[in-house]
Amino acid sequence: MKEAVFKIYRGDSSAGKEVLYKVPVEEGMVVLDAVHYIQRNLSPDIAVRWNCKAAKCGSCSAEVNGKPRLMCKTRLDDFNLNDEIYIRPMKSFPVIKDLVCDVSWNFEVNKKIKPFTPKENTKWIMKQRDVDRVQEFRKCIECFACQNVCHVIRDHNLKPKFAGPRFFVRIAGLEMHPLDSENRLEQLKNEYGIGFCNITKCCTEVCPEDIHITDNAIIPLKERVVDRFYDPLKMFFRKILSRR
Repeated sequence: MKEAVFKIYRGDSSAGKEVLYKVPVEEGMVVLDAVHYIQRNLSPDIAVRWNCKAAKCGSCSAEVNGKPRLMCKTRLDDFNLNDEIYIRPMKSFPVIKDLVCDVSWNFEVNKKIKPFTPKENTKWIMKQRDVDRVQEFRKCIECFACQNVCHVIRDHNLKPKFAGPRFFVRIAGLEMHPLDSENRLEQLKNEYGIGFCNITKCCTEVCPEDIHITDNAIIPLKERVVDRFYDPLKMFFRKILSRR
């Protein structure tokens, strides 16, 4: 039987080390299967977060060979088993233990977003193209792989000033909903720092649900913010009207 060698981070945010484990490989195995083998047979105290094992809960996010992935969706067939496979916790969030991170900051950001607020006397009728437009954003499973790979969070640690791609996706779903009455553009500009994003598309590349985060969410939101706050003609007419 083939064997794979895994080098897994063990420790917490204060200290840790990489530990080698040899795991027998069977057909169809994914990285999470290997971690479960280690937990069951070699190191029962290894900490790993998971739930559905079907790539729908987003719990088992980690960095596998340096790339944010869902461990339950990452097949061992994709790797050269002659090389060591590195598994580390997500870099952008504090480590609790081993592969488990504290992602609670994301939920605090989520609480600040103005919820869906229907227009007064709304007729609950939508065109199919409007449904299709926002439906893509509903696929997010909150694995936070996009948050982890975003350089604004990962390299510059601007969490107090930046919401991150996951929440730009959520805001896009609300802003583009034809029955919603709220305006979140000022929040996007001032609180959520959408201007910090330089549209490298790294978030789109790691999304396990294939959401076009940059093209379909972030860029349209940036355009709306620019139209609202930086369009010279609109700024001119706003000044004229305010004087009146």
